[in-house]
Amino acid sequence: MDAHEAGSAVRHGPGEEPHDAPAADAPPPAPQTETEPETEPETEPGADPVVPRGGVAALSLRYQIAAALALAVVAITVCVHTAMVFLHVAPSNTVTKQHGQAIDDWIYPEFEQNWKLFAPNPLQQNIAVQARASVETADGRIRTTPWYDLSAEDGRAIDGNPLPSHTQQNALRRAWDFFVATHDAENRPVGLRGALSESYLRRTVELRLERADASGDGGVVERVQVRSRTTNVRPPKWSDEQVSDRPTYRVLPWWRVPEARAEEGAR
Repeated sequence: MDAHEAGSAVRHGPGEEPHDAPAADAPPPAPQTETEPETEPETEPGADPVVPRGGVAALSLRYQIAAALALAVVAITVCVHTAMVFLHVAPSNTVTKQHGQAIDDWIYPEFEQNWKLFAPNPLQQNIAVQARASVETADGRIRTTPWYDLSAEDGRAIDGNPLPSHTQQNALRRAWDFFVATHDAENRPVGLRGALSESYLRRTVELRLERADASGDGGVVERVQVRSRTTNVRPPKWSDEQVSDRPTYRVLPWWRVPEARAEEGAR
């Protein structure tokens, strides 16, 4: 064995196959860096994973109780309001007869409904609201104006108008309906809303008469009077129903115009 073979055996050890040594100019292998695997929260075997709480569950017990109470109050209020509105628009029944006042106290004035359930009866009468004024003229005499048909004036303003205003359509009608609903057949107020309906109707009529210049030059409106003219709608030709075509009137007493308002109208 020559010196070269002996050196090779010494490097590889006895019993190992000799192999070529790496080239002297080969670059050394890059060092390997080990990355630590992401660790998950330790949980006990068989236990559910921990999920962060959110919403109401994240609050303390005291605030959870307060939130539950607030939700309960809101839910009860919504249910009571829905029931009250349903009873208000429903046909007359045992509940509305016994608790009608409580239902009205809840509904009026904020939640008033102007429709009824189950095919309400359509109006079968034409009701026109008319008004006249007692005027003190510039020379001190008192004169009474003719009746102004305020409903007819509204009708002429609406006729041919594709977008009539709410005032033209409903202000006068609602004022009269409000008065009739809060007064008996003798025009005496029923309940606490009677005085309010009188003021509302009188003020509406005053504005209409002022617009029509009922006082004239230098005149002052001292009193106003309102009446309704009701006529039945004629039945269709194929109907055998017979109705009267004579109008009926409901005349209200004279109402005095407050002095400050009368002077304001005169100016």
